[in-house]
Amino acid sequence: MFLTKKHLSRRTAIKGLGVTLALPMLEAMVPAVTAQRRTVAGAPRVRLACLEMVHGSAGATRFGAGRNLWSPAAAGRQFDLTPTSLKPLEPFRDYITIVSNTDCRMAEAFTDNEVGGDHNRSSAAYLTQSKPKQTLGSDIYAGVSMDQLYAQRFGQDSPLPSIQLAIESDDTGGCHYGYACVYMGPISWASPTRPLPAIRDPRMVFDQLFGTGGTPAERSARRRTDRSILDWITRDVARLKNDLGPVDQRRLDQYLDDVREIERRIQLVEAHNSTNPDLPPAPVGVPDSFMEHVQIMFDLQALAFIAGVTHVSSFKMSRDATGRTYPDSGTRTAFHQASHHSEVEAQIIDFARINTYHVSTIPYFLQKLKNAPEGDGTVLDNTLMIYGSPMGDSNLHNHRRCPLFLAGHAGGKLKGNQHVIAADGTPMANVFLRLLHGLGVDDIKSFGDSTGELELG
Repeated sequence: MFLTKKHLSRRTAIKGLGVTLALPMLEAMVPAVTAQRRTVAGAPRVRLACLEMVHGSAGATRFGAGRNLWSPAAAGRQFDLTPTSLKPLEPFRDYITIVSNTDCRMAEAFTDNEVGGDHNRSSAAYLTQSKPKQTLGSDIYAGVSMDQLYAQRFGQDSPLPSIQLAIESDDTGGCHYGYACVYMGPISWASPTRPLPAIRDPRMVFDQLFGTGGTPAERSARRRTDRSILDWITRDVARLKNDLGPVDQRRLDQYLDDVREIERRIQLVEAHNSTNPDLPPAPVGVPDSFMEHVQIMFDLQALAFIAGVTHVSSFKMSRDATGRTYPDSGTRTAFHQASHHSEVEAQIIDFARINTYHVSTIPYFLQKLKNAPEGDGTVLDNTLMIYGSPMGDSNLHNHRRCPLFLAGHAGGKLKGNQHVIAADGTPMANVFLRLLHGLGVDDIKSFGDSTGELELG
């Protein structure tokens, strides 16, 4: 494809009062009269999305008549997702790499006085694969998380090096077993002593992504007018479209429609929460529905990736020891209670229903990325999504055979449609080291407790 329209910078943004709106990848951002696939713009930076779901999974080991309720039995490409909690991923099979049988050993108790603190250590160990220091003081210490290693290396040329999101509050009241409360919250660590707090309120995320161009007073004034952010940039949008070809105009219109739709949904949630006296105390922009909350957060991550606002996100989708229920999963048993199934078959199956429900949220995000064209492929082709847990069998509070799968082609580094079964005792850190090297962070020799790299096919 050869282009003759005006050349736009990849970092072009539209600015208004309190609004800075980055743009999606457009054909006009490829240098004029240049084949798109030969330009830097034709090889975009890989996006990295790191998701944590707590409490491990049901049936991480063989269950019942040789079944495994989390991942399929067969390795390689001839595996069956139907009887497992991963069955909602079937439509995206060609983008999925399942990794079974790896351990998050740094979340385990090393000494007798650490016994019982598995929930307190897990989140801090997940993306760092490092042992959190047992302390109730300010001298916390874990490790640098893999998302931050990538952001520090390649995120500095985007408006936001990374974003950190969450579904539940960090206010767990769970400062037990000699561990500071902060260990149960963030999963992103910029340094061994600096955890990065996650944002739960979609409105705050929206303003962070699209309202960073003005002062807090300007953003507050804009919101009080009850107008869309798009109202402040209508004239600039019209001027920009004059310089775009038909394909770019349609792509820009779709992007702006997506921005407005997310904004509209957040406004509806705010209006509902502010007028409903029966709701428990919560930030005004947080939906009561788990699925609605997750989908809005995925929408925001997808828009941020598509527009190049950031290339890195982390998303903590629950918190350890939560009492939340998920009625749409088919069970009303609370999450933490269900995870302690006492090896009773009916209760294990109940827990598997929750696992399946959580996995069922993922195709929504993947479809958003797949629908966004980029270069010769889509944004999903240039994304690496990690979904896992630092716990294996939560009934035993162990950290062996932890659930983990990858999605996206990571810029061609992952083929998809693959189930990798690691040898017993393989650290999950070996997977993360392999991924970091594939993403270009190739000067680190080890990560966490890694013993090498795990081949991912």
